[in-house]
Amino acid sequence: MAGERSHRDLVVWQKAVDLSVLVYEAGRRLPPEERFGLWSQLTRAAASVPMNIAEGRGRQGTREFANFVSIARGSLAELDTAIVICARLGYITPEDVSAIEALADEVGRMLTTLSGRLRNTTA
Repeated sequence: MAGERSHRDLVVWQKAVDLSVLVYEAGRRLPPEERFGLWSQLTRAAASVPMNIAEGRGRQGTREFANFVSIARGSLAELDTAIVICARLGYITPEDVSAIEALADEVGRMLTTLSGRLRNTTA
């Protein structure tokens, strides 16, 4: 965190934005009847990850940041569930699932590391 001026400097935020874009691109292939169902849930969960990182980074305290990182992790789990449902219904390709899961795993590991660093700072 030292030397970082904003959320845009955080690699985890950058990767989470990439993940959101990947999810939006894959989600475009969902059938029209899912526009207000799975599409909405899928995209909101994906966008919530970088948005919570950004909001937390913009807060004054480390504890607040840690809380928003935790919320981002929850959104990542929600996204994972939506991806599994979409995959089982055949709405997204196995290639899309693999790419999304790989990037989501990377973001998840980065959030875990960031959370640990923040916890150690507040301890």
